[in-house]
Amino acid sequence: MFDPFIAPSGTLLGLLQRGRGDGTLHALAAPRPEALAALNHCVVSDPRHDWQVENRSLYYARLYLDLDGGIEEIERHLADPDDHIDTDDSRTGLALSVLGHLASYGRDDALGLLRRYAATGANWAWALDELALRDDDAGLRSLALPVLARFPDTDQGSADLAAAVRDSFEPRPWRLWADDPRAAVGARVRAAGEQGSFDRWQRQMRPGGPRPGWSVQAVFDWAQQALERGSELHVPAARCLSAVAGPDDLPLIVEAARSGPEGARCAALHYLAEAGDPAVLDLIEAAAVSPARTVADTAIAAFERMTCDDAVERARRWAHRPDALGASAAGVLACRGTAQDAPQVLGALREAVRGDGPDAPRLWTLVDGAGRLGIACAAPVLRHVYRETSSSHLRGRAARALAATDPSYATGFAVECLWDCEETTREVAALHAETGDVRVAERLRRLATDPAEEAEVQTAVRSRIGPDASAV
Repeated sequence: MFDPFIAPSGTLLGLLQRGRGDGTLHALAAPRPEALAALNHCVVSDPRHDWQVENRSLYYARLYLDLDGGIEEIERHLADPDDHIDTDDSRTGLALSVLGHLASYGRDDALGLLRRYAATGANWAWALDELALRDDDAGLRSLALPVLARFPDTDQGSADLAAAVRDSFEPRPWRLWADDPRAAVGARVRAAGEQGSFDRWQRQMRPGGPRPGWSVQAVFDWAQQALERGSELHVPAARCLSAVAGPDDLPLIVEAARSGPEGARCAALHYLAEAGDPAVLDLIEAAAVSPARTVADTAIAAFERMTCDDAVERARRWAHRPDALGASAAGVLACRGTAQDAPQVLGALREAVRGDGPDAPRLWTLVDGAGRLGIACAAPVLRHVYRETSSSHLRGRAARALAATDPSYATGFAVECLWDCEETTREVAALHAETGDVRVAERLRRLATDPAEEAEVQTAVRSRIGPDASAV
């Protein structure tokens, strides 16, 4: 999947693509055709950089309800001939999830479209999972024959059906179909379920990977062979070393971390870092400048996993370095440093934004660190990250950091965060938003009664409007 084009943050489309609360507020104030056009664009052209972890579906579904929007564009997207060419989940997953939420709000048109797509669409399994949570038994039973028709009555078809039953996220439809008296449905689904259980048992009886009885050198050889095949198994190899290595093996492990083959060196670095051996810090420093990219990256990753005081002290020395190890050291200080490290964390935060923009991967830990250390003068940078990042998770982290550093958060960003696409961001807003704003009071009441809202958000809301809280 190509990285999506994200419109500027000051536009309605850009706000909706980011899932910002201001996107909903601006859409409700904009001309309805313009708002619906931007909303449809987001749903049929998924704007998320990481669609597997970022939330948008409930956010978009709520906006469809607020705008009284139809689902014609979603239907055209699902019926497009590309559906059977580009079968990646990312093409239709967001649209199907939005339909699922609309169905849970009582939209029969969304429920009907999900049923039709489950019967004919390429991403039928996703649609079936959405229906498993929202449809009635009769609706699910009506899909048995269309779904089973996807699996021909051959050895390969039976194997594929067994895998589909075994790997389904929501087993409810398959359980209903297993009770169907028709042999073409019930007997076939029961047989597929039994085959899937047998396949799972076989995998458990044939575990792969190394055995604790191996020697240290055998683990190193296994890690090296895996690397040569294109698989990086340094961390599993380090865990195996923990099982087989004794005190007498330490010199061999240290030597492998200093100058062994790439696979063995990476495994040894991870093992020593996990053990908290202070000697590994010098080895990490040497490996971080290795011309072998795998070794350098592994050294930095191993350092970031260390939690001992020696690692924090070394991070204070390395944080000024202009290379990847310096950036990693700043991240360690952000996670585990103290108040004395605030200037270095702030400097790294500013440099990351200037050098790599508001979506830089290293910003995640630095933003968290600014909030954890309560760096008040970081608020302007945090506000910039909040506005500009295309990652709703990073924006949520910025919101939490602003709640700890910016006195204006309660009357500013916290208000729009009540409409944010991420439930964790809405939760923070519910705890901090100034209730003197009439929009806040109304929104808190709506979140408190919305059955689709997450329990953590509603708990935060109740803490503000409960009998022991100030009236909203």
